Amino acid sequence: MRKIAAGLFVSLDGVTESPEKWHFTYFSDEMGAAVGAQMAAADTMLLGRRTYEEFAGYWPSQAGTGNQLADQMNDTPKLVVSTTLDTVEWQNSTLIKDNVVEELTKLKEQPGKDISITGSATLVRSLLRAGVLDELRLLVHPIVVGSGKRLFEDGGDQVPLKLIDSQTFSTGVLYLTYAPADK
Repeated sequence: MRKIAAGLFVSLDGVTESPEKWHFTYFSDEMGAAVGAQMAAADTMLLGRRTYEEFAGYWPSQAGTGNQLADQMNDTPKLVVSTTLDTVEWQNSTLIKDNVVEELTKLKEQPGKDISITGSATLVRSLLRAGVLDELRLLVHPIVVGSGKRLFEDGGDQVPLKLIDSQTFSTGVLYLTYAPADK
């Protein structure tokens, strides 16, 4: 069975918004290997509307530049969860508007690699609370950003988690992998 795994850059105070403003100082070969392993373990991307719009506004223009990451981003099948979009134009994208939990549960039962979520904090929160998210992979950066959208900010229900892996990188970044406690 496939799993849905979310990988997020997070500041020490829980901010996930605009990591391009605070993340790169802490990037290392260790982190690159961890992110690369996450990408290699997946054959489908799952995106919320905002992350989809950001990615679709950038990655297609990088096609044919010799950038392997751009080729992978463009070629990988993408599932976009949105109640406000009517169409998705980026190649290999499919829109999921309704019955998100049901649709994703069916997809998890199909053969294939992991389904990865990058960014999309709102989607991550909703899937975690719905019991559909299988792993939460956090790259916790040793910085207090002070403001910005946080991974958990809406005061929803408690979701017990268990730590299934942890690593400390030379830059002080913690790579923490959690799963729901009941799985």
